[in-house]
Amino acid sequence: MTPAELSQAVQVAVRTAVEAGELSVDVPEQVTVERPKNRDHGDYATNVALQLAKAAGKPPRAVAELLAGRLLELPGVAKVDIAGPGFLNITLDAATQGELARTIVAAGADYGRNEALKGLRINLEFVSANPTGPIHIGGVRWAAVGDSLARILKATGAEVSTEYYLNDAGVQISKFAASLKAAANNQPVPADGYVGEYIVEIAKAITDGVPGILDLPEEEQLQSFRTHGLGLMVAEIQRSMDEFGTHFDTWFSEQSLHDSGAVSKAIERLREQGHVFDLDGAIWLRTTDFGDDKDRVLIKADGETTYFAADAAYYLSKRDRGAEVSVYMLGADHHGYVNRLKAIAACAGDDMDRNIEVKIGQFVKMLRDGEEVRMSKRAGNIITIDDVVDWIGVDAARYTLSRSSTDSTITLDINLLTTQSNENPVYYVQYAHARMCSVARKADGLGIDKGSDFVPGLLATEWESDLLGRLALFPDEVAKAGRFREPHHVARYLEKLAGTYHRFWENCQILPKGDEELTDTHRARLWLVEATRTVLANGLDLLGVSAPERM
Repeated sequence: MTPAELSQAVQVAVRTAVEAGELSVDVPEQVTVERPKNRDHGDYATNVALQLAKAAGKPPRAVAELLAGRLLELPGVAKVDIAGPGFLNITLDAATQGELARTIVAAGADYGRNEALKGLRINLEFVSANPTGPIHIGGVRWAAVGDSLARILKATGAEVSTEYYLNDAGVQISKFAASLKAAANNQPVPADGYVGEYIVEIAKAITDGVPGILDLPEEEQLQSFRTHGLGLMVAEIQRSMDEFGTHFDTWFSEQSLHDSGAVSKAIERLREQGHVFDLDGAIWLRTTDFGDDKDRVLIKADGETTYFAADAAYYLSKRDRGAEVSVYMLGADHHGYVNRLKAIAACAGDDMDRNIEVKIGQFVKMLRDGEEVRMSKRAGNIITIDDVVDWIGVDAARYTLSRSSTDSTITLDINLLTTQSNENPVYYVQYAHARMCSVARKADGLGIDKGSDFVPGLLATEWESDLLGRLALFPDEVAKAGRFREPHHVARYLEKLAGTYHRFWENCQILPKGDEELTDTHRARLWLVEATRTVLANGLDLLGVSAPERM
């Protein structure tokens, strides 16, 4: 029995008491059921009696007594105690707890998936670094977190479209093109231009692939470097994302908003909503009406369109393409964008607290031998995604970047993340999975099959009970990670599960030794091992991390 199933059972108990006239309350839409820290308090606890007492006009303990009697009638409930002011502590019988192992094995890759966000249409935009250079360390964090979040949201029933916004219009692209042109002509880098070996590499690729480009007139040459350089840089970003296991459904071009007239149409739509005004020859959006610190210019007095105008058109494009919720994942240096993006949604007539979410990811540092690494040989003064993969690998990068809240600055220790040590979190979790696979291989070698005669009641030790309790929490952890848009809940859960399994492995003999006779307890434990392996593999897959069978 999972916490979700027990929660539903408590709801039924409340409803039955209401129908019998014992309680006069509204049946709660959700009942909280938690695993108590102290196992002397039972397998699960709920505060539903305290929640209902005021509406029922009864003391909480009186409500608890009513519900305890009904809960005791449920199959699999061994004991219900009333604690403190009215908490219900529920103890399941061993067979009911153990049956979860069979449920997980039968569900396989589907265990943990739920419908907490069923039908919610989410546009999830992340990374979106300017296509003027390789993805840097901040973008690597979003590549890991964003892709993991997309997997988790889908596992909770949401309809998710992942998107990379290509800032392929404006001043920075012009500087990028000028830098390529200068490199190809052996000229000094222009002021505020781009430097690094990658600029030289791309410039050479263009001159090799476009014969005669250096003979073109100045403006034509610059435009050619812009077009071809942008294409090559985007292709490299896409390659890096593919190798990192990060998928985007859409690569959205900012330039397309201008070329299609979407920016002009967006301004008119916002004007119709009553939030666009003209002042000093410029066109403005009155974002201060919705919490922004100042109103924003859409069209400058000289007729130049601002980046903010494109941001407004882009948000409206997401909504027009069916997104109910638009999630933006931005770097720490974009904190000032939060209010202005939310103001765009409000100016468009949407609910700024529901239809748009802006998450800010804090900085990432890398250490080697105790000192911070700051430079990339290829890209100059930044660390790139390829550097990170070369130093610690895809699995370690994805797992470590996803295991902390994006609100916190994190440090990746290259020395630690390349060691086979329990201090290395990704190794710790992957090793637990490999250890379970090893048990299965040993069983096969001994000719032992867990069989179909599973006796769940034999999983009765405290270590088996703890492991089953931890397995039961997985669907709730996935739902929580999706609801709060925080993949780190899954990673931290996996580490706790791995620790619980290691304690089970140390205290419970799984396979017979020597001439020892094979028993139903051995078989039951093989079911439990397979259930745990399934959950670990499912959780790692949600993070885009491999589940190795050998290490």
